[in-house]
Amino acid sequence: MPELCAGAHRWSVPDGSNLLDALNQQGVNVPYSCRAGSCHACLVRCLEGEPDDARPDALSAAQRMHGWRLACQCRVTGDLRVAAFDPARDGQPAQVHSADWLGDVLRLRLRPERPLRYRPGQHLVLWLGSVARPYSLASLPGEDDALEFHIDCRHAGAFRDRARRLKTGDWVRLGELSGGALHYDPDWQDRPLWLLAAGTGLAPLWGVAREALRQGHQAGITLLHVAHDATGHYLASTLQRTPGIDGVCALHVDLEEALADLPRASRQTIALLCGAPTFVEHLARKLFIAGVPRNQVLTDVFV
Repeated sequence: MPELCAGAHRWSVPDGSNLLDALNQQGVNVPYSCRAGSCHACLVRCLEGEPDDARPDALSAAQRMHGWRLACQCRVTGDLRVAAFDPARDGQPAQVHSADWLGDVLRLRLRPERPLRYRPGQHLVLWLGSVARPYSLASLPGEDDALEFHIDCRHAGAFRDRARRLKTGDWVRLGELSGGALHYDPDWQDRPLWLLAAGTGLAPLWGVAREALRQGHQAGITLLHVAHDATGHYLASTLQRTPGIDGVCALHVDLEEALADLPRASRQTIALLCGAPTFVEHLARKLFIAGVPRNQVLTDVFV
């Protein structure tokens, strides 16, 4: 059987074992969220040996050259020595600029120690102590030097419980930047743009909408935000007073009625969807039936 080594731990694992499971079962703390190669929370660095990687395209060539792999996508097929991502060593420090409450949503704004290059629609792994989670960026590059995140704190959770206690001046660590399915393409300027979000799926689409405005989008921007109750529309007033964006707020129980009131979809429509899997799958199916080509529907699923 292959031998796996991480720090002071050294043990044998069955051939073909999932690397993430093998590490966590041995007590090596490797966080994860999606297990699909999207969130990048489970980064490990290969120091000796090479695992069987199912998603080599999920990381940049530079990351792979330095040995980084996504543990959830790797299988141990030979002797392997790895080091888990260490936020204190590998992460970038960022200070809390503000932590404001919009209902049950924490609007967290961070100032990184070094400027971060990103584009609207991407997400970033945030570390609070030993707990890490990926969150979408709601900020717009160049608009401010702070990074903005919207964290739904309605329910308890290891990360959320720590996030609730954050205050101005505290420090967090930034992990890997990833994602990018949700973005704005300048070639879309003359095409209707639909941005459909549920809950804090609004965060990346709020950034994309402002990027579209900044690039002079001409064909109209419709932003539909769906929530379970009225308090969940945490950016309602901002959406309604932003010129160039037709902001629509709807409850989940009224979703079908809200969709019927939107402008008629066409083969020219570009749609970006973000939220829970059932929400995204439902809307993607309705858009396809309405005649919007699949390659014009971009999705980001929160898991």
